[in-house]
Amino acid sequence: MFLDDCPKLDTNVTVLSAKRRLVLEMDKEPLIYMDGKFVEKSKAVVSVFDHGLLYGDGIFEGIRAYNGSVFRLVDHINRLYDSARVIRLKMPLTKHEMSEAVLETLRKNQLRDAYIRLVVTRGSGDLGVDPALCKSPTTFIIAEPMSSILGPREPKVLRMMVSSYRRDAVDSTSHEVKSLNYMNSILAKIEANSAGADDAILLDRRGFVSEASVTNIFLVKDGKVVTPSSAAGILHGITRDRIVRLCQDLGLEVEQRDVTPFELAVADEVFVVGTKSELAAVGMISGNSVGGGAAGPTTRKLYQEFSKLVVRPEEGTPVYEAAAESV
Repeated sequence: MFLDDCPKLDTNVTVLSAKRRLVLEMDKEPLIYMDGKFVEKSKAVVSVFDHGLLYGDGIFEGIRAYNGSVFRLVDHINRLYDSARVIRLKMPLTKHEMSEAVLETLRKNQLRDAYIRLVVTRGSGDLGVDPALCKSPTTFIIAEPMSSILGPREPKVLRMMVSSYRRDAVDSTSHEVKSLNYMNSILAKIEANSAGADDAILLDRRGFVSEASVTNIFLVKDGKVVTPSSAAGILHGITRDRIVRLCQDLGLEVEQRDVTPFELAVADEVFVVGTKSELAAVGMISGNSVGGGAAGPTTRKLYQEFSKLVVRPEEGTPVYEAAAESV
């Protein structure tokens, strides 16, 4: 009887051990890249004297990984270094090294679908604003699991409002630089929250449409797709650029030019795009219905095609292949 029972006991022990391993794996803290090392989330800290914290003096990129491939990683890294050049921030790594750090962060956390936040600050200095006192930049990379909202479903439909806050001018703290200073967007988002809207649309100093708080905006009128140009102080969105090219691939006419609030109000369709939010329709702006108040045919078509596009191997950089393509 004892011998007969042994296999059953061994099986139970094996199952119990597997459950314990699963629990231990689930309890593991995410690993954060910090200046060349990987540390647990609870230990990932920056100095209170870091100018990124004290003054918003730094840059960042929000990046997506789909099915084990980092979408448009080369473009994100290039934009990061463009931002660094404008604010005269000496980068601590080459483009190739920074790209590999992003990929390794995903590998360390065993992630295939994720949102990645890559941040480079001016580094620690003193309580003065002078960046010359910051001797070396601080770099950290966070990767968290995130499923795509794209797929066979209909696009999400947002209620938006036109903010009273204006987008910073191109000769000021321009949002063409993806800096850590997001107060302009935060104030607009607070205003949207107070108005019961999902998000806010900001105009530029001239009164033309710029963008939403964290997304680029498009309208469709009589079959033509229109989006504000860089003259309106927009961020040069990676997703925006890919949507423009997708429109062209689909035979849609696209214009990048100044857009008036009136054009938004009378548009057949309006939609917004961004790395984290992907693509969403706008059904209402400041209480006025856009089109039929739902996603229009062009928006739905772009949504469906973009869903397919983001998982194409040629659109990203593989994470888990030995010879991953990076910058």
